[in-house]
Amino acid sequence: MELLNHLNWRYATKRYNTTKKISEEAIEQIKTAIQLAPSSYGLQLFEVLHIKDIALREQLKAVGYNQPQITEASDLFVFCHYADAHSSKIDDYLALKAKIQGSAVEDLAEYGTMMKGAIDALSMEEKQIWMAKQVYIALSNGLMACASLGIDSSPMEGFDKAAFDKLLKLEDQGLKSTVILAMGYRSAEDDTQHQAKVRKPLEKLFKTV
Repeated sequence: MELLNHLNWRYATKRYNTTKKISEEAIEQIKTAIQLAPSSYGLQLFEVLHIKDIALREQLKAVGYNQPQITEASDLFVFCHYADAHSSKIDDYLALKAKIQGSAVEDLAEYGTMMKGAIDALSMEEKQIWMAKQVYIALSNGLMACASLGIDSSPMEGFDKAAFDKLLKLEDQGLKSTVILAMGYRSAEDDTQHQAKVRKPLEKLFKTV
């Protein structure tokens, strides 16, 4: 299985080759892989910011515990979930679903009512946790896409989310930062690439019941 070869090859890259950039074609493929990720109800209650501004990335690095990947990587995605799962987001999804699948929005009303009822029953904290989980599914698609393309990547949770939100003006957009994906090509100076991958053996990870 070719995917397993790609996943064995990848690792959480610590230092990037700043002179080597990802092609626009490859970036579009990674974006599409993220777009195709499954999400609860298919709602995709998140957005992804592609941070291209170098000065902004320097600012983000300062509140990201000065991790070099933030500025050294060729490209940087910041995954953000919505601040709230407003019913309008569900209405937007139903309108898109009707358009793409050639049905009438009215025919989806019952489905919409069911979703709104289930989501409205959650506390704000539960909504935040639920939406963040959807982001990580999309992140996984991005990581696998990078590996399949021979592109190095670093999923990163170590950053000051409140400071990121402020720098990126996320509150104005109804968003909250969740996780970072740095992408590029490993530096020859990154010794981590030579370390053996450490994972639990399958018999410890999986149990038959």
